Amino acid sequence: MSVDDPSVQAPLVDDPFVHELVSRCSFPAPATPVVCAVSGGPDSVALLLLAIAAGCKPTAIHVDHGLRPGSADEADIVCRIAQRFGAEFISETVVVEPGANLEARAREARYGVLPPESLLGHTADDQAETMLLNLLRGAGPMGMAGMAYDARRPILSLRRADTHQLCQRLGVEVFTDPSNGDPMFRRNRVRNELLPLLDHIADRDVAPLLASQAPLFGEQARFLVELASDIDPTDCDALRSATPVLAQTRIRTWLREETSMEHPVDHASVQRVLDVVHGVHKATEVVGGWRVRRSSGRLLLSPPQRG
Repeated sequence: MSVDDPSVQAPLVDDPFVHELVSRCSFPAPATPVVCAVSGGPDSVALLLLAIAAGCKPTAIHVDHGLRPGSADEADIVCRIAQRFGAEFISETVVVEPGANLEARAREARYGVLPPESLLGHTADDQAETMLLNLLRGAGPMGMAGMAYDARRPILSLRRADTHQLCQRLGVEVFTDPSNGDPMFRRNRVRNELLPLLDHIADRDVAPLLASQAPLFGEQARFLVELASDIDPTDCDALRSATPVLAQTRIRTWLREETSMEHPVDHASVQRVLDVVHGVHKATEVVGGWRVRRSSGRLLLSPPQRG
């Protein structure tokens, strides 16, 4: 059975609700092969289903982190969904040791085995959470731009309620990750505590309000990046003579490009680098253990030492 089989396509293509969701997505042209990262939760399962409804030729990839007993069963759920709707299926396994920064290390391991072009099931609710997390990190305009509305995130304009409703409507079994309620993870507290409180204070659903502003912040951030692009980020004289906001922007993009940091660079790190530029300090450590020092009027960036 394949997605060309009318019996597979009918429940998706002929459903007005599904059609309306697809119209709000940004999938590539019909018949385009795509890879969907599918954990088994409603968001990623909806990504797969909507890719099929959009006429794409999807392959579902599930990554087992081995962090929970019975985690291999989640792969079986994804496999059954893929088989039911005629998609290809691939299972990958990674090893993530318990310890600090577990969520970040699991994400890094997952992305390490996913093809670079894999589609991701991020929604507008994820966007709102990301913006608030970046705000808490002090990540500035680039952080408030959130996740890019690019080809890898075709369902970023949908709400989490949409993906849940789609799975329920089609009677699709999904997996609920118990760690999504664990307050040990800051994103969960933003999702389960901060956003509901903001809804109550604002007397409205604030997630779409936040998400709708992400592209605006993105445009402003890109404009500043373009204006600052001619500044040599290693030249202290050039940074001192630049408009402060452009100097900050150039340092921020320089650090992000050179270190491949996952998150936008926080303002505190940028300010510490500026202190080095202005001679307040000879050197400083920035996020991720990278170190910036001044020598003969130039900034030198060195990676964290592994002990």
